[in-house]
Amino acid sequence: MDDLGVVIAFWALAAMTIGAAAMLILVRNLMHAILFLILSFVGVAGLYITLSADFVAVAQVLIYAGAISVLMIFAVMLTPLSERDNSGNFLQLPALVLSGLVIAGVTFVALETEWREAGRGSFDTTAAEIGEALLSPFVLPFEIASVLLVAAMIGAIVIVRDD
Repeated sequence: MDDLGVVIAFWALAAMTIGAAAMLILVRNLMHAILFLILSFVGVAGLYITLSADFVAVAQVLIYAGAISVLMIFAVMLTPLSERDNSGNFLQLPALVLSGLVIAGVTFVALETEWREAGRGSFDTTAAEIGEALLSPFVLPFEIASVLLVAAMIGAIVIVRDD
């Protein structure tokens, strides 16, 4: 990350991701919380792009910002309206103290660790190498995983089907 634009984009995306995650915790409306979660997922995908991990960024957008978020929105929309707000409970103070301790610990480790830079440059592309690895040396595990996923989908359809 030697380019000034990439460094600025990294820190801006990091601030946006952390801000969206903080708003996710603070908002009371459940639909707003899901929207902030989607913004946080997109921010993480942007961070992956600044780190030259384009395949992981695309997977983040497709799986998390797309599929998981839509699943959560459908789950909220299909539940009764009575419990759609984020009401407080007795565990808020212990959770706040625990999250403060975690933030303090991570900040301490990040500041006190002597970080070394890797001696190599950034990756040119990652999607081509991953595709080549999936289709040449790892083709059998890839096909076994796809057959297993298809069997799981068929099993889920059979379980929920009305007879």
